[in-house]
Amino acid sequence: MSRADDLFIANCQEILTHGVWDTDQAVRPRWADGTPAHTVKVFGLVNRYNLREEFPVQTIRRMAFKSSLDELLWIWQKKSSNIRDLNSHIWDAWADETGSIGKAYGYQLGVKHRYPEGEFDQVDRVLYDLKHNPASRRIMTNLYNHHDLHQMALYPCAYSVTFNVSGHTLNAVLHQRSQDMLTANGWNVMQYAALVCMVAQVSGLEPGQLLHVIADAHIYDRHVPIVEEIIARTPYPAPTLRLDPSVTDFYAFTRDSVQLEHYQFHPLDAAIPVAI
Repeated sequence: MSRADDLFIANCQEILTHGVWDTDQAVRPRWADGTPAHTVKVFGLVNRYNLREEFPVQTIRRMAFKSSLDELLWIWQKKSSNIRDLNSHIWDAWADETGSIGKAYGYQLGVKHRYPEGEFDQVDRVLYDLKHNPASRRIMTNLYNHHDLHQMALYPCAYSVTFNVSGHTLNAVLHQRSQDMLTANGWNVMQYAALVCMVAQVSGLEPGQLLHVIADAHIYDRHVPIVEEIIARTPYPAPTLRLDPSVTDFYAFTRDSVQLEHYQFHPLDAAIPVAI
């Protein structure tokens, strides 16, 4: 069984069995027909993935790995907040007429600041410190800039990554304020696991653990039947992640230099409604 499947099934069972519904509250999200999108949730999930043992991709449903990687590179490489730089349409509902989602995600990573060693944005500072000061306990990124929240189409969900080096191993903590378990959990886990692997390779390190901390882990009301169907399935073994070993510059990674091998999965026939 894939570790990603194991944890997803356990998380969803916990939410469906012991979660708290918000049906007595006014909520912001709406379905396409205007109906309030209510959720059942638990507070404070913490999941640990050992990237030395396997790459965490769900097999109980097909995961769009290349699309998740494309979004990751849009944010971390291109440092863009314009959907015209993105190959998928997952952000279309949040963009304005120019294609911008405001000062969110990639924009925040691309803002430069001056340090004693020179001028860096957040990504370049991480890459610099991992090579020149790996013992630092200050290697992190943060997208939740209160000064700019009013200019973001959506507040960041996965908002912070803390990198930590133990010996020659790179570990990371992904902090997430909110997680739509059906549409986003598997997506975020595999893309940030890939990020740890890519950053480790270009830093001369080995990938270790990804710790995923979720403050509000929820399932939307119209997602419950789909989730129940998915978690009843028998998982397949986890696939293998392969990175092009010739890539030594983080900015040289492309969708084609990161591959999943031996990926078996169950199809997902049901259309997933999206709350916005």
